[in-house]
Amino acid sequence: MAVERLPENGGRHGSEGGSETRRQLSGGTVVVTSLVAGAAAGAVAKTTIAPLDRTKINFQISNTPYTWRGVFIFVQRSVRTEGWTALWRGNSATMARIVPYAAIQFTAHEQWKRLLRVDTPQTAQEAPLRHLVAGSLAGVTSQSATYPLDLARARMAVADYRSLRAVFKRIIREEGAFTLYRGYGATVLGVVPYAGVSFFTYDSLKHWYLDYTGALPNGMTNVVFGGIAGALGQTSSYPLDIVRRRMQTARRCPDGSYPYPGILPTLATIYHTEGWRAFFKGLSMNWVKGPIAVGISFATYDHIKSLLRDVALTFATVGEKL
Repeated sequence: MAVERLPENGGRHGSEGGSETRRQLSGGTVVVTSLVAGAAAGAVAKTTIAPLDRTKINFQISNTPYTWRGVFIFVQRSVRTEGWTALWRGNSATMARIVPYAAIQFTAHEQWKRLLRVDTPQTAQEAPLRHLVAGSLAGVTSQSATYPLDLARARMAVADYRSLRAVFKRIIREEGAFTLYRGYGATVLGVVPYAGVSFFTYDSLKHWYLDYTGALPNGMTNVVFGGIAGALGQTSSYPLDIVRRRMQTARRCPDGSYPYPGILPTLATIYHTEGWRAFFKGLSMNWVKGPIAVGISFATYDHIKSLLRDVALTFATVGEKL
């Protein structure tokens, strides 16, 4: 079974630093702590920026030009007509998706780095391309496992559904089960640069900080590094995010066709009807919410993972002494 070597003095930060004297955690413990930490990180980050997420989706799927004034009008109208809770509409679907998504993504990233042999600062710096690929593969792994939940979340954000179950029942009854994977191709094409750039940037900044200061970053430094990673990752994949949302939320026409039947037709339709600026509609909001979400997510993940592995090492040490 695979093991992760952790420093004996508190167990912080896995193979990225610590003393020469090391203990070992079993592969099962490494995976479980990654899953729990990833799930918590995703839940905290997405709940924090849920109102901004819903507002962004509303502009992404409409022909309404994006402006910050329009954002305030949308938020004000939603609160006035539906109450403050309307800004978190669809968040239950988001949680149902983001908890397994983040858990799988962070865990897959650690495993892909291990398989590609870029799981230490030294090997990551020696093979930057493999390091980038590890992040991309983690994104594809998690997105593939949870895609129907992402589509349901997008539908709930723009329409009034009572529950996540109601979304699935209505889609399957009216449009067919295959519809649950509409926009999957655009999503995977987008997640490759997004996850790759995000993980690569975050890890690279941590490695640079370690080389420069001799200590691993923590707390607010991790939030800042995560924010930079999120801004770069989301900017690199944003046009495909627009395509994905249009395909996910488009309702089937009476003749059985869809307004956005595929990636290329969707790109062409958006360009001809709204111009190239439409591919970056809401991006400025992403520069606000994206870095916040990714920063919180990475920092929360690192903190909880280290905490859990410290606890696991403590129990392992006590067990050895009994």
